[in-house]
Amino acid sequence: MRVVAIDGPVGSGKSTVAKAVAGRLGLPYLESGAMYRVVAWAALRAGTDPAAESALTDLATSLDMEVGARVLVNGADVTDELRSTEVGRAVSAVAAVAGVRAELVRRQRAWVLQHGGAVAEGRDMGSVVFPDADLKVFLTASVAERARRRSLDETADDLARRDLLDSTRAVSPLIVPDGAVVVDTTARPVEEIVDEIVGLLPA
Repeated sequence: MRVVAIDGPVGSGKSTVAKAVAGRLGLPYLESGAMYRVVAWAALRAGTDPAAESALTDLATSLDMEVGARVLVNGADVTDELRSTEVGRAVSAVAAVAGVRAELVRRQRAWVLQHGGAVAEGRDMGSVVFPDADLKVFLTASVAERARRRSLDETADDLARRDLLDSTRAVSPLIVPDGAVVVDTTARPVEEIVDEIVGLLPA
């Protein structure tokens, strides 16, 4: 079972690069962040306080979610709703809850096992979820480049706030995993980055 873990901050190119790497290798693609967005979306709909850790954990545990090309919650397609500005602003706080992370890490591991491997992208794929991945990559990009990529969804201030929350949370903070290869995606074509990552894989 081959697992490639790709981590990095928002706007670093994780989704684009991970999808392309998965396509090149013929592996399933797992966007772990979609699971956290589902919990944030459900919390907003339910009016759950982002500081209510027990309630958020119970919510994460109770949700019936299917993550793939489209995201289903209790059988309904919520893919487009997960990309709203409101969900984007709520997701880092929700993701900082230890119980939510424990439940979603369990689901992520089960998803990859069920699919027989994956290219998994997120913020703790190589450091926590798949520490024994065949390859661990940490993507970076300049702040200006990241803000440009996210200009339709989030402002530079939003990025700075999410970076701070993601890198300073007590549970599974955003870090460069041990043994990860750091790849700067600033002003580089996707195919060039994919070539570099695929070339790093052991034979």
